[in-house]
Amino acid sequence: MDDKIDLILRTSGTLFRKYGIRSISMDDIAKELGMSKKTLYQYVENKTDLIEKLLNHLISASPACVTDDSKNMNAIDVLLQVSVKVSEEIKEMNPVIAFDLEKFYPVIYRNFVQAKREHVYKKIKENLEQGIREGIYRSDVDSDLVAKLYVQKLIDLHDPEFLSSVDFSFEKVFQVMFDNHIRGISNPVGLTYYQKLINQ
Repeated sequence: MDDKIDLILRTSGTLFRKYGIRSISMDDIAKELGMSKKTLYQYVENKTDLIEKLLNHLISASPACVTDDSKNMNAIDVLLQVSVKVSEEIKEMNPVIAFDLEKFYPVIYRNFVQAKREHVYKKIKENLEQGIREGIYRSDVDSDLVAKLYVQKLIDLHDPEFLSSVDFSFEKVFQVMFDNHIRGISNPVGLTYYQKLINQ
């Protein structure tokens, strides 16, 4: 990715997370970047185009992606690594963003949710199959069904109605969901390994 567009996406993403999407204008973004709006428009057509590019970038840079480091890790290590990264993202999450996207950019938001869903499903299924091969996940786990259920739980966690109905932080709910997922798919060998990791 071009360094300039990468900077634009990172800067606008930070502003959106902090203040919400609706309250941030292209003028605000240009000012934060220290560039003219004319220069900004050389990289994005308008605010809608910027948001679409930002959401596409978020999918490609998703923590569900397996990094080079994780190629030498077992399936539980990979899931824990992903959990830490997702938890860090959640700490920075502003619930106003989901409301703004759903209300003012519904088509872009639906496309983002669908693409994210497919991406996470693929990575979770790959992780399940890896863990079964390694002998740390239960051999009777239906990787297709469990991956779909996991994705649906993630979608439910992002539902604005759900977010407003619970007394726990998004981060706490995610951690409990993740812990239940690992414990549900691991065999005794995997559970022993997982328990050893979290005790550390």
